[in-house]
Amino acid sequence: MNDYQMMVDAYKDAGGEDIFSDSDVAHVVLERDKILGMHAVDGLEVVADKVEANKVKVKVTVREGYKIEKPVHMCFGVLPKEGKQIIDMNVEIQKNAQVEVRADCVFPNAVKVEHIMDAVINIGEGGSYIYKEHHFHGESGGVEVIAKSDINVEAHGKLVTKFDLLKGRVGKIDFDYEAEIAEHGTVEMLARISGQKDDLVKIREAAHLNGESARGVLDSKIALKDQAEAEIYNELTADAAGAMGHVDCTEIIKDQAIARAIPIVDVRHPEAKVTHEAAIGSVDSTQLQTLMARGLDEEEASEVIIQGLLND
Repeated sequence: MNDYQMMVDAYKDAGGEDIFSDSDVAHVVLERDKILGMHAVDGLEVVADKVEANKVKVKVTVREGYKIEKPVHMCFGVLPKEGKQIIDMNVEIQKNAQVEVRADCVFPNAVKVEHIMDAVINIGEGGSYIYKEHHFHGESGGVEVIAKSDINVEAHGKLVTKFDLLKGRVGKIDFDYEAEIAEHGTVEMLARISGQKDDLVKIREAAHLNGESARGVLDSKIALKDQAEAEIYNELTADAAGAMGHVDCTEIIKDQAIARAIPIVDVRHPEAKVTHEAAIGSVDSTQLQTLMARGLDEEEASEVIIQGLLND
């Protein structure tokens, strides 16, 4: 119970909602390889098992036709200064099922922590899976996050992923997401990250619009300062008639920060269309001057602009 309460408190400190006593809210709480709490609701099956030291296998199934009314909450984390957490995640959204998952990953004391996530996500015909992931890494920069997702969206299915890390240090992040989208399916992958000091951000997001009238959006917004570095690789492929998508990467840098954006659009059908936009640069001078004219100093004005970008 003490470990459970510590995780819940860390979750709340990171901005999580007080939901764990609500019997209508499904949740999973994992600290390293310890399953501290788990609750499911009708139509949702959650199975979590420790498979070896520091590794947990999680299976989430939403049964055919069910629409889970309230978001499912997942809290993952490592409480000590050092540790490793490996999560093998399998998500199955059956035909015409719908769910939203809010995952909070908390590492408040991290000095040397690894968090590794390997996910397989299958969204059945007409299914919908919305996954919002919020990270809090503390102030030391001692977290390394490695996440890989293989995603399949069947006809008329929908996938939305949103990742944000806006407070504290990033440490090191390395994401690799790949999605296959069938006819009339949609995918949106959104990332919002603020890096500082010697933080390192590496993101690869790829979506393949394989089916007729499939839709896709890859949207990354990154703010960097000090000596932080980021490399954003977004790839959108359209293979069928009516397939449409857009890639958008915006990075703001200050000080000695380094940013790279690599948008790739690949169109393989004359009736498909993919657009892209990439921008890297400093804070907009006009916006900066407007805010400074209203009484903010340069640092305060820059922070307002950056937070506006990241919280759009």
